Amino acid sequence: MDDGATGENGRDHHSELHDGDHATSSTTGDPTAATTGDPTAATADDPPTGTVEQLFTAPEGGEPTVAHEQITCEPGGIVGDRYYDGSGHYAPYDTCQVTLVAWEDLVEIQETTGIDLTDGRHRRNVVVRDVAPTDLLETTFRLGEATLRGTRRRPPCAYVEELADEAGVARALGDGRGGICADVVAAGSVAVGDELRVVEADPRTVGEGIAARLRQEADEDGD
Repeated sequence: MDDGATGENGRDHHSELHDGDHATSSTTGDPTAATTGDPTAATADDPPTGTVEQLFTAPEGGEPTVAHEQITCEPGGIVGDRYYDGSGHYAPYDTCQVTLVAWEDLVEIQETTGIDLTDGRHRRNVVVRDVAPTDLLETTFRLGEATLRGTRRRPPCAYVEELADEAGVARALGDGRGGICADVVAAGSVAVGDELRVVEADPRTVGEGIAARLRQEADEDGD
């Protein structure tokens, strides 16, 4: 959620910036090839979709974010975060239980604008690598031991720039780099380095896969 930043047991990521990193879509194989009979379920052999790079919470609205090695997600949000406790700046009218942003986008922002947001001033909770958060919209995914569902985009606002105390932050997080909101479907812990794995694809992707398979079968029948 939007709502600067001190590290608590956080890793130093400034030495980890990689040239040419950009947020890219990752696939988990054919979402229609389910082993459970559910056409939206990913198969057990699918590789991880992404990895947790950083974790942040803010104890109160307007307070600096704090970096963590592990957090606990429960229905309603992250234990100890301002929106879980109802003290976030936009509570109770415009809240996200959990927010995610791409590590690659933060790298790109630093490389193109000189603004370093890897310290958590973006105000998002979970920084993920190797997956574009927008690809998680309307999907259900495992994040560590927790299960979440992507709900909507989370564009930046003037308030996040005010708290970051640096001009250009809101613009830098624009164009889809602001990340997404997600709801907690099942409680669990999430740690830095944990895998992110899609377990239920979004209905649109499933529908496109079914339609493609039906077209292929029709073409084969016509040969």
